[in-house]
Amino acid sequence: MKPYMKVSLAALAIGVGVWVGSVYSNTAIGAGTIQPGTADDPVVTKSYVDQQIQKALNGGTNSGSGSSAGNNSGSTGTSSTGGDTSLPPVVSGASDTVEIVTVKPGQQLIGASGAEFIVRSGKAVIVSEGTNGVADLTDGVDLTNGQAAPTNHLLSFPRDGRGITVLDGNKYSLTVMVRGGYSLK
Repeated sequence: MKPYMKVSLAALAIGVGVWVGSVYSNTAIGAGTIQPGTADDPVVTKSYVDQQIQKALNGGTNSGSGSSAGNNSGSTGTSSTGGDTSLPPVVSGASDTVEIVTVKPGQQLIGASGAEFIVRSGKAVIVSEGTNGVADLTDGVDLTNGQAAPTNHLLSFPRDGRGITVLDGNKYSLTVMVRGGYSLK
């Protein structure tokens, strides 16, 4: 193939590429016609999410006086935004803070539903009524009544009435990190 043919075909290919790109860029420019911050905009702001979380945590009460249905433009007021935002209520007595609890021999540390324990020191065993027990999230196993609770493992208590106690015959206390509701018996 002669050099002038190569140059001519290259120029033609570039020209066709520029023309196709300009035609399709107009389509892409018109694709973003939704106004940001309106009900049609799928992106929400952090303040909107914070409002919905506060609303759910406060039992759905609304302390704002007005209503701005569908407005998620980032306002920090507490107005109703419409839609179904119902979440399950937070367990009373539950806490996101971690408490250090000492369990003496003969005592039982009973977790509320959703509580999490980490045995930091001592020999602990699971206390549970029935066949189901406590979830060891570290190993991914279910610990049933009477089984040893390993130290430094995250234990999840899915229902009330389940807990840990000091191993029989052990004279040392347990040190347990607790997140959520609990009671010492």
